Amino acid sequence: MSSTHVLDSTPPSTFLPPLARLRATSTEDIASALEHIRQLYWPETCCKAPLPPHFTIPVRHISTLIHDTTVPDSGYASGNEDEGRLEDEVLLDEDDDALEALRADTFERSFVLRWLTGLIARGDAWTDTIDEEGRLEAIDEASSILSAFTGTEEEAEVAVTRELAFRSKSGASVSVQLNDAPLSTNDHTSVGLQSWASSIVLAERMCTSPSRFGLGTSSRILELGAGTGLLSIVAAKLSRTSTVVATDYHPDVLANCQANIRTNASGSAPVAVKRLDWQYPEYDDELTMPFDIVLAADVIYHPEHARWLKGCVEKTMRPGGVFWLMIPVRATGRHEGMYRTVEEVFAQGGPGLVVLEEEHVMRRDGVGRADEVGYRLYRIGWADNAL
Repeated sequence: MSSTHVLDSTPPSTFLPPLARLRATSTEDIASALEHIRQLYWPETCCKAPLPPHFTIPVRHISTLIHDTTVPDSGYASGNEDEGRLEDEVLLDEDDDALEALRADTFERSFVLRWLTGLIARGDAWTDTIDEEGRLEAIDEASSILSAFTGTEEEAEVAVTRELAFRSKSGASVSVQLNDAPLSTNDHTSVGLQSWASSIVLAERMCTSPSRFGLGTSSRILELGAGTGLLSIVAAKLSRTSTVVATDYHPDVLANCQANIRTNASGSAPVAVKRLDWQYPEYDDELTMPFDIVLAADVIYHPEHARWLKGCVEKTMRPGGVFWLMIPVRATGRHEGMYRTVEEVFAQGGPGLVVLEEEHVMRRDGVGRADEVGYRLYRIGWADNAL
């Protein structure tokens, strides 16, 4: 295979051909995708060279509201620029920086592994058509690349302890320690094992302006799609007399969330962890009483999710309550424009729950995945509270 592919920082999740349409995909398209993967993760080398267990990412020294000095910038969570108050920032070449961040992006890495595994599993059906020899070579190439990945997978996929410090309105620091567990390459529903940029950005806003979010008074607070539990932990630290409930679906995510909450329990309101399936919800125990505040960040990955989410909020939020939702704006890939489903489901002027306020948040260097161009923060409430 030639090495003439022009490498850029396009995420693999946006350029790899859909496996559902594999039989209609040409040998050349598959070969090009495989070459892009090879050049992305092993530039100017052959696949026999092992993938380093940890990519080295440029360390940025920034005077910011958020401080994370324990790990390099992974592309999921890092420092906040404080919009115009950057000081002492060390930058490398932008293209190289973007490629390094993409190589360290565990979501993209997991996506590539699943795609390669799926391609190989469907190999018999795909090669039993035209250009059998070329397609067999492509399957062999996919197997070679997958072997290079998985050869160090046990070593590479390790949990990372992340230290975050948010500056509060009083100037004090709100410190959070999170365990970001490795993503499962076999289960796409386990994405909540890691902290996503949307939750970092929303947590920062909660700390700098707690009264805006109704924090600081005794309230019932619910987090939907809690993931690592960051928003619940921050809410519990800012509102110590409140009742906080963190919910998610995947058992591994719930276990990791519970561990994070135990780690950060000192000086906080108690946080309960509950399983909640949005599609088939069961409202029992801590979920039987209505909540004053509902929080969620980066929880929409399918057109149906916004509708399911609305159903859960309708059942759990009291009249006069507020639902704060932070969603990334993705410009490419299969999640492109997914934020629009929120605006459709919670349409202004409609009955029930509606968007009362919308804030556009710009993407900052070093924060978020490669396909995120910004964020939308929605304040959602009951239509009769809109006036």
